Amino acid sequence: MKKYLFFTLTLIVMFTLTSCNSEEQSQRDVMEEEDITIKVAWWGGQPRHEYTTKIIEMFEAEHPNINIEPEFANWDDYWNNLEPMAAGNQLPDVLQMDMAFLSQYGEKGLLEDLSPYVEKGIIDVSSIDKSIVNSGKVGDKLFGFTIGINVLSVISNDILMNIAGVTIDEDSWTWDDMEQIAVDIKKTAGVYGSNGMHPPDIFFPYYLRTKGEQFYNNEGTALAYSDDQLFIDYFYRQLRLIDEGAFPTPDEVVAAGRTMETDFIVTGSTAITWNYSNQYASFDPLTNAPLTLHLPPEHLENKALFLKPSMLFSVPKSSKHKEEAAKFIHYFVSNVEANKLMKGERGVPVSSKVSEAIKPVLTEGEMKILNYVEKAKAMTDEFYPPDPVGSSQVMKVLKDISDEILFRKITPEEGAKKFRKQANEILQDNQ
Repeated sequence: MKKYLFFTLTLIVMFTLTSCNSEEQSQRDVMEEEDITIKVAWWGGQPRHEYTTKIIEMFEAEHPNINIEPEFANWDDYWNNLEPMAAGNQLPDVLQMDMAFLSQYGEKGLLEDLSPYVEKGIIDVSSIDKSIVNSGKVGDKLFGFTIGINVLSVISNDILMNIAGVTIDEDSWTWDDMEQIAVDIKKTAGVYGSNGMHPPDIFFPYYLRTKGEQFYNNEGTALAYSDDQLFIDYFYRQLRLIDEGAFPTPDEVVAAGRTMETDFIVTGSTAITWNYSNQYASFDPLTNAPLTLHLPPEHLENKALFLKPSMLFSVPKSSKHKEEAAKFIHYFVSNVEANKLMKGERGVPVSSKVSEAIKPVLTEGEMKILNYVEKAKAMTDEFYPPDPVGSSQVMKVLKDISDEILFRKITPEEGAKKFRKQANEILQDNQ
């Protein structure tokens, strides 16, 4: 009787446990199948908007329970919109991030550390170099995941270069060579020798590297370079080239605007433009002449060349669906079909597997970008570090002072002192 009773009780317990487990599994299945909506935000032009929308549709087809609401704007509107969202803890679940703002948003506690999602394999990095993954770190926190690689470049219009009878020896050309080439182009081809090296926040820090200096100190508390003559020389060179007619005047730069269609290289007004390598993808189809990517001046002597995330994806701490956001990031960087639509427009793919797989669908121009970045990667694996908190304000000051100098309201000497004082005050105030 006792054996029968024990056996009966055992069956009851087993049935109860099985029922509970089945109920819990059923609840989990319901939760897993429950529709989830995440917001994905980015900046860019219409072509980027169109292919990103298609990639989102592809992702949704593979993840039927995840719906994505896209939020899209141009550069200026994007950051203007993001600021109040951050203040109200309403940032999109995935936000396209720039290196100039990564520290600012990360160190204010607004961004999630993505390291756990990498460690769990939700974002697969098996075909991505460690240096690329680490390029999105601020300290030991992975606040952004790099989605494309850029390299600073000099892009030339080959027809205008031939008319001018000038060539670029990218392994040995100096700043003086660049100046002479620009003047020769103006005299012989009747167009600008360069777009004027705008904006200064990109090109002045590179100029400092060619002189063995850095823009910010390691702590991000002050400017790193101590000799203001570097600043003075940089801007006097630009003034000379404007006087020679080899650079456009500041008024002409403003009139040209910031669209790809009105860029000087597209309109045929210049033989050379300074831009990051991924911009080639936009210029190439808009320009009648063949274009060539060149490494910038004096990149060898002080190892001035560097790689840079073209942009990153970040996930805010306020997101309620961080894992789903991480899944989208993984899809974006690792899915071959998605990258065949992107074709390197956001920079060369970070996954070596993806980079190799998309080669058959790339145009000749797109292959030039990939080859250019691969050439740079063979020369350096250094990634430009995230800018410190306050850098966006510092760069605005640099642009404003640059305008004052080029419009001849102040001298480069006055600009150097003014910039140092204001930049260091901003960096100190943000500590």
